[in-house]
Amino acid sequence: MPKIVDHGVRREEIAEALWRVVRRDGVAAATVRSIAAEAGWSPSALRHYFSTQAELLAFAMEHVIARARARIETTVYDGPVRVAVRRLLEELLPMDAERRAEAEVWLQLAARAQGDPAATDWLRRADDGVGEATTLAVRALAEEGELAAHRDAEFEAARLHALIDGLTVHVLARPESMSPDRMSAVLAAHLEDLAT
Repeated sequence: MPKIVDHGVRREEIAEALWRVVRRDGVAAATVRSIAAEAGWSPSALRHYFSTQAELLAFAMEHVIARARARIETTVYDGPVRVAVRRLLEELLPMDAERRAEAEVWLQLAARAQGDPAATDWLRRADDGVGEATTLAVRALAEEGELAAHRDAEFEAARLHALIDGLTVHVLARPESMSPDRMSAVLAAHLEDLAT
């Protein structure tokens, strides 16, 4: 009887191996051969799933997007709207080891996308996900009277998006300067300011 292989589990193993290589050695080192070695597979076995480095990197970004989306969809958002919105947006920030790993991979892949037109699509999709979250956050604040009447919701969603991206890059560049509590406080202060 042939062995039954769970391809979803195999792809997850590949993604985890890819993340380890990218975080340790950089995105340029994420080749089919290096990922196969990291996963303990032969290159030919890995090529069954991904024939090129571009396919591997696209999968890694899809993996980042899927993990963040799953976390956002399973988080409980209760309490005052500002607290719920902050909790939603914190899921996009490198507040713990898992989210930091996602942010590191995203940043390295984003840098690679500048010279790779094929990578632009998945980078745009990741950015669109953050944009959707910030738009949802501002809309929720507005519906509950937590967005001052003189504020333009579309502009504030864009500004909030920039804050999320800026905090993420800042933490990755200088982790000692921004603890999770500090990130949360900066975000909470910004949300409070939106009501004035």
